[in-house]
Amino acid sequence: MASDVAEPDHAPVKHAEAPLTLDEAPPKALGVLDQGALWANLGVSLLGFSGAIALIDPLGDRPLSFLAAVTAAVVGSLVGTAMVALAAIPGQQTGAPAMVLLRGLFGARLSYVPTVLNIVQMLGWGAFELWVIAQGAQAIAGSFGVEVPYAVWVVLGGVITTALTVRPLGAVRLLRRYVTAGVIISMIWFTVELFGRGPSIGTGTWEAFAPSVDYVIALSVSWVPVAADFARFSRSGRAAFTGVVGGYTIAQVACLTLGIAALALVGNDPGRVWDPFVAASLGWLFFGILVLRETDQPFVNVYSTAMSLQNLLPRLDRRVISAGTGVLVTLLAIFVGADTYTAFLGLIGAVFVPMFAVLAVDYFLLGGGSRWDTSEDAPSRWLMVVPWVLGFAAWWMLAALPTAQELGWWTRFWTGARDLVGFAPQPWMSAALGAFLVSGLVTLGLGALRRR
Repeated sequence: MASDVAEPDHAPVKHAEAPLTLDEAPPKALGVLDQGALWANLGVSLLGFSGAIALIDPLGDRPLSFLAAVTAAVVGSLVGTAMVALAAIPGQQTGAPAMVLLRGLFGARLSYVPTVLNIVQMLGWGAFELWVIAQGAQAIAGSFGVEVPYAVWVVLGGVITTALTVRPLGAVRLLRRYVTAGVIISMIWFTVELFGRGPSIGTGTWEAFAPSVDYVIALSVSWVPVAADFARFSRSGRAAFTGVVGGYTIAQVACLTLGIAALALVGNDPGRVWDPFVAASLGWLFFGILVLRETDQPFVNVYSTAMSLQNLLPRLDRRVISAGTGVLVTLLAIFVGADTYTAFLGLIGAVFVPMFAVLAVDYFLLGGGSRWDTSEDAPSRWLMVVPWVLGFAAWWMLAALPTAQELGWWTRFWTGARDLVGFAPQPWMSAALGAFLVSGLVTLGLGALRRR
């Protein structure tokens, strides 16, 4: 196996830091508690509270019952985090960041395509997260009658985000030692406070269960392109896998459940979803902890962007890339809006769920792990693009399409494609699982042809 990523030293290194270029070996510095703390904190997001509206009523006219919504959160989180965890293992085994790892799947030059897509999504996620940090900080300040301009909070969040990327492994250890305990206490406090008010959650149905699961899978699987960026520092594949599935699943289900309760208290108005948190007893303190913790989200986005850019520029110092990315994300956040958030998640899922299926089948089932080539001259594997594209198309043929106002010509194109073949997706159909199956089965078929 040829590789321009140095062979990792498997001896645990507790206080080492991430290398500056791809020429340096990644230290095995993160244990299962480090990975679990990182992913648990990523599973709790202020966007998750407001985004719970897409879990409750993904189609806009058929809300789920509380039991159905929580079940969808559990099922979608388990499926999505299993994908993320499996995507982490090749990173731990090869020592390669996520987009460099894709050289083994598509070849060096073809890996630039998903790399650019990942850069776009990481910039978008980073901007969304700075937006939500600023909104949360304004909500707390407003409860005391203090008015601070939105841009000030965005810049402050951007500075903290960029500072964390200078020592990313130190930031992960910081999360484990200090932040996670505060988050757990805050979540328990708000659970007692919000459910103690007796929110009118309503009856609802199970009719839109599959689209709700798709939403949660998309929420989870958006981290697939990030998994290897941190798993490459893990001391074992088991630590990486367990940290993702255990930490993220529990935290995301708890976050979405709290979001359901908060929305019920404000008449399912996402614009007021934080009001119950701020209005709770000591709400300013515990919500402030969650707002401050939210900086780990753009931190991971900015760091992953730097790792993606190093696939294009392997010897450029990640600190230089991170600083430039932090500035760009901060500027984007000043002008970004959150009205296309759900549509944005659909785009992410459609790209990375089928790509993960191709990677998983080729690496784990077709013996790819023994011949994975992550070198700068890894040959192009055009055939692997076929199942990826077919899975992408399957997602949009099965998905609950956003309105034309949200995605314009894109929605009209897929509506026309369905009409052309006379296909009408049913509420029980899952775009995520359909795309995964299409890409995975086509990849298996191509593997059988290659052996022949």
